[in-house]
Amino acid sequence: MSRLPLHTVESAPEASRPLLERSLASNGFLPNLVASLANAPVALETYLSVGEINGRSGLTLAEREAVQITAAAIHGCGFCVAGHTAVALKKAQLAEPVVAALRTGHASGDTRLDAVAAFTRAVISTRGAVTDDARTAFSAAGFSDANALEVILGVSLATLCNFANNFAQNELNPQLANYRWNAADYAKHATEQAA
Repeated sequence: MSRLPLHTVESAPEASRPLLERSLASNGFLPNLVASLANAPVALETYLSVGEINGRSGLTLAEREAVQITAAAIHGCGFCVAGHTAVALKKAQLAEPVVAALRTGHASGDTRLDAVAAFTRAVISTRGAVTDDARTAFSAAGFSDANALEVILGVSLATLCNFANNFAQNELNPQLANYRWNAADYAKHATEQAA
């Protein structure tokens, strides 16, 4: 059960109502993340606005979803891993084994997506102060410095979503139940990598 009220269009603060209507129209249902963010209209507006801006980046949808899944896994946000798994499979048309690898922190076999995931991990673990080697590896996969900044943009969006969900302790919407994620799988791989 969420720690925060899960608002509907009718129950939300006035400033959140048009934003909830937009989300409902876009998703076909009201994700619990959005319903909980409606408690703070500026937080909901930021989430939706930055999400739209992120959608205009030079990264492909698949690459943007690799950022989101990787960041959500690192931040332990099962809700966001599930939500972005749905997008990665349905909209980005990524193969299930590729998405499964992203969800657990393993190499997917897709050179560009693996480079995005590795750079995302480097950005988070160093708070943006990535090493020259990490920057070079990202560039070697065909990415520009603009793309590096777009990964950082994606991480900032993910941080808002992940931390808000972790704070609210939102349950998965039934529409996302098939994409449930187990944090232990990611933690196990991270522990193996550190050893």
